[in-house]
Amino acid sequence: MNEPLLTRAECAALRGLAIIGIFLHNYCHWLGPVVKENEYTFSQHNVDWLTAVMASPDGLLPAHLVSFFGHYGVPVFLFLSAYGLELKYGRSLYAPAFRFVAYHWKKLFSMMIVGFVSFTIVDAMTPGRWHYTLTQVVAQLAMVNNLLPDPDHNIWPGPFWFFGLMLQLYVVYRLLLYKRHWAWTVGAMVVCLGVQLAFAPESEALNWYRYNFMGGMLPFGLGLLYARYGNRIILTNLNTLSLLVSVVFCGFMVMWMSASYLLWSVVPLVVCILCVYVVKLLSQAARRPVGAWLMERLVWMGEISAALFVIHPVLRKVFIPISRHGDIYTGLLLYAIAAIGAAWLIRLVMTKIPKPQM
Repeated sequence: MNEPLLTRAECAALRGLAIIGIFLHNYCHWLGPVVKENEYTFSQHNVDWLTAVMASPDGLLPAHLVSFFGHYGVPVFLFLSAYGLELKYGRSLYAPAFRFVAYHWKKLFSMMIVGFVSFTIVDAMTPGRWHYTLTQVVAQLAMVNNLLPDPDHNIWPGPFWFFGLMLQLYVVYRLLLYKRHWAWTVGAMVVCLGVQLAFAPESEALNWYRYNFMGGMLPFGLGLLYARYGNRIILTNLNTLSLLVSVVFCGFMVMWMSASYLLWSVVPLVVCILCVYVVKLLSQAARRPVGAWLMERLVWMGEISAALFVIHPVLRKVFIPISRHGDIYTGLLLYAIAAIGAAWLIRLVMTKIPKPQM
């Protein structure tokens, strides 16, 4: 197997790109005038809406783009998770199944509980309080709420669906893909994609399906294969010009493929490749002061990404009324400042929590 093709700094920068997209998307898509995303289902109306605002752009264009495309930070996190798992366990370490899953459940829980407790307190003190049921609370604590019917109305705060998704993928990795032939991974990707394409584009069945591991199998599988086979999966040993052309080409493909239900289903793969090329390009540009500055900021964002993920729904609840009353970018800026600042502090707290042992 090849040596790892992503340095620690590049992995952190990828997490930085992913979390920027996620935490901005999770604010902007709640604003009425802003284009809505196709994340769990595919709506042609949303595609047409985006096409219309791009044809006649206004001051809300950045919010439109972040709202529509920002959720693709999730596939990047899945790609990186599989990449890291394969480098850590696939090459040498033996991981007994129960201990492996229990260890990763504890890691996820230690992150989730900080955000969930903070959110429930703020949610109870602000307008629009969510009325939790016992099932919803228990399912969130166990991180199995993705399995509940109608997840849109059973998971709150919404972004915390990610914890259940990751727990499922840890189970799939250990039971089906760990130290198995590459055909197992490719087969899982193909089967999950094939079943997804059997659903109607806007059906509730598709919505539930994509809330669970089946909807994240493509980027997760790509990350695992990239860790094993490197440049045979994503060609990254390119010069600066080739990387720039690759970034532009992949960006165009993401835009074009997002307009078709069939192609939209594989956009997460292209997004992951695009982000790898962006980070590789920035890594080469880091030889110059501007490039170094950008790379350092992305790496720092990646370092606080876990804390930012768990705390940003709390700050969204506080600041989004400002944007909904007309000061869209004022509310967004205050939210970003508060969320990043709070994440920096919470990261310090999270480092004090004892880490689980395998």
